[in-house]
Amino acid sequence: MTNDNRYAVLIDADNVSDKYIKFILDEISNDGVATYKRIYGDWTKPTFASWKGVLLEHSITPIQQYAYTQGKNATDSAMIIDAMDILYSGNVDGFCLVSSDSDFTRLASRLRESGMDVVGMGESKTPKAFISACNKFKYLDILAMADEPKPVAQAAPKGQQDEDKMTNFDTIKKAIITIVQENSDEDEWIFIGDIGNKLQKRYPDFDVRNFGFNKFTPFIKSLDLFEIRSERISGSNNKLIYIKEK
Repeated sequence: MTNDNRYAVLIDADNVSDKYIKFILDEISNDGVATYKRIYGDWTKPTFASWKGVLLEHSITPIQQYAYTQGKNATDSAMIIDAMDILYSGNVDGFCLVSSDSDFTRLASRLRESGMDVVGMGESKTPKAFISACNKFKYLDILAMADEPKPVAQAAPKGQQDEDKMTNFDTIKKAIITIVQENSDEDEWIFIGDIGNKLQKRYPDFDVRNFGFNKFTPFIKSLDLFEIRSERISGSNNKLIYIKEK
């Protein structure tokens, strides 16, 4: 089934590298359609020269914002004003805010208060406050590293290095156990999809790719804590996966 939710993708060029554009657009395509694609910065700066080809290739609109006052981030202000204009236009169902800067924390909270789905994206250095203000958050450096031609298992150590920023493995493991114990049926089984949904709400930055996996079920299996059973959906080749503690 196609997801037709409309998103405004707003990118802070001061805090994001052009090498991440493909990952940004690929990720948001999993949630819906990028109705707006705008990127903010002072395009007169020579450091932004590498962006030109990327913006043309992906049809992203650059928004020029001069730094009128030293020490003040005019890019942030322009992006925030545009976000509120788009919000009041009623043309989108959600926002994708791309930055590793905590300055957008209040904006993310405000958009969620208005019923918007807010997807955050940035590097592992992104402050927890901004991550927590989003419905979910994607680490662009982790996605880029996982895309490199190397064994997937090698992607996991990055999460260990940044565990002070990223929600770490032990925290996720404990949360899964708690969710299973609190939400399983009378026979102690729980639908695996419910676990993923509840984890995302508790920890917006949770993504199995942070730990070297591409799918949620293999990640659960790797914990070696649960029995797993599957039920084929009538008239379909798809299966429903359930788990319970061993």
